[in-house]
Amino acid sequence: MRLETKYYFSLFMALLCSCIGSAQTDPVISIPDSIAMHTASTIIEIGNIEFTGNKKTKGFIMLREIPFRTGDTYPLDVLVEKFEDGRKQLMNTSLFHSVTIAAKNFEGSKINVIITVRERWYLFPLPYFKPVDRNLNQWLIEQKASLSRVNYGAKLLYNNVTGKNDKLRFKVINGYTKQLSFSYDRLYIDKKLKWGARVSFDAGKNKEINYNTIQNKQAFVKQEDVYTRRFINAYAEVTYRRAIKTRHSFGIGFTHETISDTVALLNPSYFNLGRTSISYPEINYTMSYFDLDYIPYPTKGYAVQLSIGKKGFNKILDVWGFEVKASASWPLSKKTFFNLTTVGGLKLPFKQSYFNQRFLGYGDAYLQGYEYYVVDGVAGGVVRTTFTRELLNFKIKIPAKRGKEPERIPVRIFGKTYGNAGYAHNPQPGENSLSNKMLYSGGFGIDILTFYDVTFKLEYSFNAIGQNGLFLHRKSIF
Repeated sequence: MRLETKYYFSLFMALLCSCIGSAQTDPVISIPDSIAMHTASTIIEIGNIEFTGNKKTKGFIMLREIPFRTGDTYPLDVLVEKFEDGRKQLMNTSLFHSVTIAAKNFEGSKINVIITVRERWYLFPLPYFKPVDRNLNQWLIEQKASLSRVNYGAKLLYNNVTGKNDKLRFKVINGYTKQLSFSYDRLYIDKKLKWGARVSFDAGKNKEINYNTIQNKQAFVKQEDVYTRRFINAYAEVTYRRAIKTRHSFGIGFTHETISDTVALLNPSYFNLGRTSISYPEINYTMSYFDLDYIPYPTKGYAVQLSIGKKGFNKILDVWGFEVKASASWPLSKKTFFNLTTVGGLKLPFKQSYFNQRFLGYGDAYLQGYEYYVVDGVAGGVVRTTFTRELLNFKIKIPAKRGKEPERIPVRIFGKTYGNAGYAHNPQPGENSLSNKMLYSGGFGIDILTFYDVTFKLEYSFNAIGQNGLFLHRKSIF
């Protein structure tokens, strides 16, 4: 059924004229009768595109993210969608606190566009304090919040270094791991901004190491007189981004790692055949697609990431790895959402050394309710389903100096209920009863989302082995 002209015009202006800031600073827009009287099929031409508020970010970097250009023509209703897509893409760069795309003025059927942003703070020289365990519960409960299992030091996080959405990371770490880490991401190497590069380097050593998995839990050995593990890793990557939402990455790397004689005696399969050192090259290809309203906490859209990689090229280490991650989110009502997330992986051949078998409980391949456990394997996956309901959405006003706008810290609180299923295949499970069986869990909780994409999660989960409890999680760029 065709909607009335009045509805389309109201929808169009509600989006295009919603500028950030006080009402008296909003641009005054003169609407010709020829525009106001047309329907959703009215053809509008894009005129000038102006950016404001981007003190550091280059305009051409912002232009790269929006799905329209000067001279493009669209029906009125399609243009509304293009403006919203552009706003989401700019927000997903993590460069801005807020983005508004609005009409500056009209020239007949041509619209001049103004894009207003409020930039984030980009430079963070910070102290570093982070437990090394896989999640907060493992550190707080099983390790009794032991400070001996904490990394501390200093780190430099510098986002948008040159105004081109590039990222510099530098860490000097002491404590559980003595480590030096450096990375620089997204050096553009062509004028069209389709090709980029990333480099990273890590070197470190530990006196304690996870040498095996026993009864579905990590087993550690610590030696005070020697370092049980030393490692060096170098990696370089080239990225290709032809379309706005799709990126291809091609990477090569080299790793050298050694373990102590004690570790090799406790688990001869750590590197296989009782070896105490290993060196190997690796190659990787990754394709990622993101069409999400907000990447850190999506409530609408889809994302897929496919990876294939090869580590080693001889009998000592020879493994092909395949991984897929997918996520889909749907709004069920204005404040209710459903999310489906899947993670799957495969390593060939199935016979692998211990350090190459980590699966459930690491990274994104985890099940809520099994935070205290790990499940090794060479093939398997996880499915997580979540219903969320937005409970609160407000901003905390922070007083500012005279002449400056006060800061407002956004806070969104969601209630949720969830269910998980997962499986990991291990040809040699040993004493680990969770391998080679379907695992299930469920629960309910609260997510707190605030500025700089920081998310706190409080979850009460039940698992299939009769256990339940409160679990804490945190996600952050810091």
